[in-house]
Amino acid sequence: MTLKVYNTLNNRKEEFIPRTAGKVDMYVCGPTTYNLIHLGNARPLIVFDTVRRYLEYTGYEVNYVQNFTDIDDKIINRAKEEGMDPLALADKYIKEYYKDAGALGVRPATVHPKVSEHLSEIIDMIQQIIDNGYAYEVDGDVYFGVSKFTGYGKLSGRKLEDMQAGARIDVDERKQHPMDFALWKAAKPGEPAWDSPWGKGRPGWHIECSAMANKYLGIGFDIHGGGFDLIFPHHENEIAQAEACTGCGPFARYWMHNGFITVNEEKMSKSLGNFFTLREILAKYDPEVVRFYMLSTHYRSPLDFDDTKLEMNKKSLTRLHNALDNIKALINGVSYGDSDISLEKEIKSLLDILGKTEREFGEAMDDDFNTSLAVACLFDLAREANAFGKALDVHAGKVLPVTVKETLEKVKEKFLQLGLVLGLFQQEGAVPEESGIIEKLMNVLVEVRQEARARKDWDTADAIRNKLGQIGIVLEDTPQGVRWKQK
Repeated sequence: MTLKVYNTLNNRKEEFIPRTAGKVDMYVCGPTTYNLIHLGNARPLIVFDTVRRYLEYTGYEVNYVQNFTDIDDKIINRAKEEGMDPLALADKYIKEYYKDAGALGVRPATVHPKVSEHLSEIIDMIQQIIDNGYAYEVDGDVYFGVSKFTGYGKLSGRKLEDMQAGARIDVDERKQHPMDFALWKAAKPGEPAWDSPWGKGRPGWHIECSAMANKYLGIGFDIHGGGFDLIFPHHENEIAQAEACTGCGPFARYWMHNGFITVNEEKMSKSLGNFFTLREILAKYDPEVVRFYMLSTHYRSPLDFDDTKLEMNKKSLTRLHNALDNIKALINGVSYGDSDISLEKEIKSLLDILGKTEREFGEAMDDDFNTSLAVACLFDLAREANAFGKALDVHAGKVLPVTVKETLEKVKEKFLQLGLVLGLFQQEGAVPEESGIIEKLMNVLVEVRQEARARKDWDTADAIRNKLGQIGIVLEDTPQGVRWKQK
């Protein structure tokens, strides 16, 4: 099966064919850095990080660009409230972004351009748009003339006359058309400003992405991503600016948009009091649980966020972790060597499932990055691996064939490999020192409990089990020895 991507530009799934064989250039709109990122920001971060991971898994070299908006009205207003320089405030929250994104397993982009570092490219693009007859200057402001660009509305499917009739915007008599939007804003007292051919000022919001995508990826790059809310006007305006500047198109060939997030089935908004920063969510839930929750629904579908569903996903993720832990325990806790025990049938069955899992995982991801089906494939593998482990219990204490260990190693490797595509099961590598300490402490507790049982001190043994249970750690007495896991 070949990769198919739902292209918002044409409202259908299309076979993905990059402009350069073996390489993918993608641009994803990043946050406006005036606050900690919120729950809605987290979804596109996870979605497009996963898209990137899968493309790399299938052999593509990915050039991934995600911008930071560090010049904006919201930043200026917040900076005034905090008594800070606007660029210093933006830099503060860019640093906080990296903390939150890193916690979610989102890898840094190939390039993270900032608006403040690309003023010359932005000004040059605006001048070219004016020279090409698509923009005009009024009192130091520069506006894009939407009626001059014949393709305006092709991404959102809106007609200009309908947009004008339904527009809820203040009438500006200086504009040639009510829907014209600012490319450059004349300086206001007390605001940061930069020199330009039209006087001191700063760029409008939309122009930054057109200019930076064009600089790092060029016209006609492969994938442009962002939230569904950006289709209009932001992405619509990006297309108009870029193609009016260069005189050719398409600006981007595939447009991908993730669905909205609601909270308890209501739109997330500050006025409703259900607006959460990601930092608040991560104070209650492990970042991997949040990522898993986001990936358990197809990226284009709406996602309702509530504690009950998070708890359900936490339990589901724990099942996968337990299966992986059981595999590791069997690899390390059983003796392997020359053996007359025949397990060829069981090994063949598990290897067949392993191949089926890899194939169906790829088919799911090739179908417009269907992570919900990809996750289901992991559960199928986990179930079969658990069944294989139970089949080994009847041979507890005996030397098993080396082929059993080799098979388990393959299952573990595939679990981790497919998990890496989704950004799961990577925590041990992220904090090796902490993981090592926990492992050592648990080994000590298990040893103390085993010693208590050996001398028939059942009260102490039961107390250790019960105390661990109170903090969410379960001890399992198996034929291969004692295992521990988190609930």
